Amino acid sequence: MSYLLLPSFNSKTVPVIVITDVAQAVPMAHALLAGGIDVMEITLRHPAGLPAIEAVAKAVPEMVVGAGTVTTPEQVQQVVNAGATFALSPGMTPALIAAVKAAKLPFVPGVMTPGEAMVAHEHGFQLLKLFPAAQAGGLAMLKAMGGPLSELRFCPTGGVSLANMNEFLALPNVAMVGGSWLTPVDLVVQAASSSDWSSITKLAQQATDQAASSQQ
Repeated sequence: MSYLLLPSFNSKTVPVIVITDVAQAVPMAHALLAGGIDVMEITLRHPAGLPAIEAVAKAVPEMVVGAGTVTTPEQVQQVVNAGATFALSPGMTPALIAAVKAAKLPFVPGVMTPGEAMVAHEHGFQLLKLFPAAQAGGLAMLKAMGGPLSELRFCPTGGVSLANMNEFLALPNVAMVGGSWLTPVDLVVQAASSSDWSSITKLAQQATDQAASSQQ
């Protein structure tokens, strides 16, 4: 698989997930699927991230599982070994780009400025992660970059929520949005302790319905 092409999924909302207990991973994946979300970005911000990716990749094949917060070349091979089908980063470095190209791992580099977006495009990337989106200028920045960099598409993350996601999705250069509001830590802990993941399914369904309304 080319590092330029993400695996196919339907959701316009990518949950950005910090898993602190591997046991949370598989039931969370099923809960998100029940709400219409078929993609997960499990970040490497916690040591449970890599085994959580592996658990979902093995147990829930219908879920497209990717690795987030990939910042070093060493992590690239680790997430490939864990079964991640794509990776995202808050930024990009020459060494990181070389590693994902060598691994042929589909990759979404993080950018915050037009210059960084142009560098990513020079390396062949057309889908970029605007991060942190709110601090980078949010909607105004994406609109401004849409003219001179019209060939690029973005996944804004950071400051995106259920309340404003449709404003982002309405922009022609926004392919999808990412956010942590779909799997808030307190709800995940509560769901895991009670074995009732309906609250996560409800949030996923709200996002799915909201995204669908933006396309009508």
